[in-house]
Amino acid sequence: MCIPVRTNHDRSWPRLLASITTCFFITLQLCSGLQLDLDNPDSIKAAAGQAAHDMMTFYNGNQTGGIPGNLPAPYYWWECGAMFGGLIDYYQYTGDDQYNDLVTEGLLFQTGPNNDYMTPNQTKTEGNDDQGFWGLAVMSAAEQKFPNPPSDKPQWLALAQAVFNTQALRWDTQFCNGGLRWQIFTFNTGYDYKNTISNGVFFNLAARLAMYTGNKTYADWAEKAWDWTAAVGHMSQDYHFFDGSHTTLNCTDVNKQQWTYNAGVYLLGAANMYNFTNGSDMWRDRVSNILNQTSVFFSPTVPNVMVEIACEPMGTCNNDQPSFKAYLSRWMAATTKMAPWTYEIVIEKIRASAAAAALQCSGGASGTICGLKWTDGAKWDGSTGVGQQMSAMEVIQSLLISRVAPPVTNSTGGISKGDPAAGSGGTFDPRLPQDAIRQRDRVGAGFLTTLVIVSGLGSVWWMIE
Repeated sequence: MCIPVRTNHDRSWPRLLASITTCFFITLQLCSGLQLDLDNPDSIKAAAGQAAHDMMTFYNGNQTGGIPGNLPAPYYWWECGAMFGGLIDYYQYTGDDQYNDLVTEGLLFQTGPNNDYMTPNQTKTEGNDDQGFWGLAVMSAAEQKFPNPPSDKPQWLALAQAVFNTQALRWDTQFCNGGLRWQIFTFNTGYDYKNTISNGVFFNLAARLAMYTGNKTYADWAEKAWDWTAAVGHMSQDYHFFDGSHTTLNCTDVNKQQWTYNAGVYLLGAANMYNFTNGSDMWRDRVSNILNQTSVFFSPTVPNVMVEIACEPMGTCNNDQPSFKAYLSRWMAATTKMAPWTYEIVIEKIRASAAAAALQCSGGASGTICGLKWTDGAKWDGSTGVGQQMSAMEVIQSLLISRVAPPVTNSTGGISKGDPAAGSGGTFDPRLPQDAIRQRDRVGAGFLTTLVIVSGLGSVWWMIE
């Protein structure tokens, strides 16, 4: 017998329909997809473990000829950092440590000569968002007491602080009254674009560093990043987050595409600020409003099932975008630890989405390969990839959020050593001041930007990465 799930005593029609939908997915899983009992921790861990296993078949950094911390083409460098963040979560949720050595190896291998994730071999592709995702991974490692690196290696908290410090140096008031550019280097296409995810990751990292260290300077930077995002129009008055805008037009041309990870990264940052400010009404309202507006990313026809609305229905998602639902799942779940009153709203969406994701993991020879379109039920959509696996793993393991401890801080059992000056004393200034840029770099960057804009009118693929 299948009993509809209730999260409180509200018997309204939308909530009842959501419960029936979840029940339907549970029933279908008896014969297809990953086997998942939403109320059985062992079943959840097993399903997350299968998704993780299938995800790691794409990784060769621990194999002969592979590079630790790199995914093979066509994946960009940032996504491996994001994947390691997911595996740090996986260890916390399941206690399965089989990937821990691999994660540690990759996170340390890619730190770069100044231990700030400015890796020389990534110069042609590394943006602020890319570096930031590695920063968020090591921040999670510090918060979750992931096993520390050897004492002669950089430590998780210090690495997160290094990323923050290098990015704070790049805060650009010359154009658009502030904000981080998408790209770090002037010669990379997109240097003239200020995107929401770069600034959101910076906001998120600053807020979490404030929580972990108790240092108000980080909170001040988080406030600055939030205020700029609102002022420039990358966040609407009703808390929808848009993609970004160009410095060449003083950020007046806001691209209003909405992606799951933009809402998620600001949601968790705001939840940390709510906690850091001892429950201020202002930050509580912001958390509530962001959470309410995530409804745009949940299907109206299959209630509470997550959809990457900007590309998934049209089948136009690139190699990066199938992973975005992983981050909204990750950050929604983590939000419940910083703002516990959000739990009932979040878990209802996580339950329905996890059931649907497990059902969609029905492809390949194993019958467990995950597709992207969770709303398609047991009919595998034929897509495969790191992003599809990571998204399924994250939403499934997030079912266990109430069973894990909240993030630690310096005053509540944190074991990671920090360095407030990390990343700020190197000889290389990644801001590349305008008076130090060679003319050929100016011309080259301008030519590339013009070429992409002319060839991509009506398209925003290059804005996403």
